[in-house]
Amino acid sequence: MGLFGSFNRAKKERLDQGLSKTKESVLKKLTRVVVGKSKVDEDVLDQLEEVLITSDVGVDTTLKIIERIENRVAKDKFINASELDKILKEEITALLAENSVNSSADFEIPQQSKPYVIMVVGVNGVGKTTTIGKLAHKFKSAGKKVVLGAGDTFRAAAIDQLEIWAKRVDVPLIKQKMGSDPASVAYDALSSAKATDADVVIIDTAGRLHNKINLMNELTKIKNVMQKVLPDAPHEILLVLDGSTGQNAFEQAKQFTLATEVNALAITKLDGTAKGGVVIGVSDQFKVPVKYIGIGEGMDDLQPFNREAFVGSLFGN
Repeated sequence: MGLFGSFNRAKKERLDQGLSKTKESVLKKLTRVVVGKSKVDEDVLDQLEEVLITSDVGVDTTLKIIERIENRVAKDKFINASELDKILKEEITALLAENSVNSSADFEIPQQSKPYVIMVVGVNGVGKTTTIGKLAHKFKSAGKKVVLGAGDTFRAAAIDQLEIWAKRVDVPLIKQKMGSDPASVAYDALSSAKATDADVVIIDTAGRLHNKINLMNELTKIKNVMQKVLPDAPHEILLVLDGSTGQNAFEQAKQFTLATEVNALAITKLDGTAKGGVVIGVSDQFKVPVKYIGIGEGMDDLQPFNREAFVGSLFGN
C-alpha cells in the first residue's frame, strides 16, 4: 500500500465535490454538443473541440484528443453520440497515462533515498506554502520524520507562514533571517535531516518569476549546495500551479520547466474553479506527471493524483 493508503470511496466522493464546478460546466457544454445528434460526426467533433478549449485543456492537447476520437470514429465507422462521454474519458485517461506514474498506487518514498528531498517551486500565491504544509502532514501521518526548510528568504511572510504550518503539523523548521542565502537554508535543512535520521526534507523556494536566467541561476545554486550534503539531491522538484488561473498556469509551467528539471506537478485550488481541464493540458504539454491535486482548504484536501478517478469526476461517472 502506498503512502496515503488506497484511493477509497471517501476520497472519490471528496474529489467529486472538489471538481464539481468544472464538472457542471463541462457536462452542460457536452450535453449541448450531443443533443439531437445520432452519431459522432464532424459537427460534433468541432463543438467538442470548443468545449475542451473553453475548459482550459489547451489548444494543442485538445487537438490531440480530437484526433484520437477521430481515429476511433474512423475505425468503428459508426459511434452513437451518446457514447461520446465514454470515449472521451477513455482517450483522456490514456493520454494522461503517457505522462503519469501508475495511478492505481499512491506515492511512496524510494527506500534507497533517505532523506528524500523535495524542492518545491512555483510563483507566489499559487498555494506553495500550503501545499508544503499539507504534504508534511501527510508524510507525518504515515509515520515519516519530516524536516521543512524555509528557502523563500525574500519574503518575511513566506517564512512566517511556513513556521505556522510547521507548528501546526509539529515538524521542525530550519530557517534563517529574511534576506539570507536560500542555498544556505537548504544546506542547513539537509544537514539537520541527515543528522536526525529524517525521512523527508521539503524545501520551499522563492516564488519570483522575474526572468528565466535569474530563476535558473538561483535554483541551480540551491541544487548544487544541496548536493554537498546529499550527492543525489533533490530527488523531486515539485512545481506547484494554481489551477484556477487556467492558461496562466501553462506560462508558469513553461518558465519553470525551462529553468529547472521539474519532475512532478501539484495543481491546487481546483475546488474554486471551472478550469479543471488545465490538469490535462499541463501534464500533456510538459510531459511532467501530475502527482498531487488540491481540492480544498482542509489538511486532507491534497490528494495523490489518480487519473481514472480524476477523469471520472470531471466528465461524470
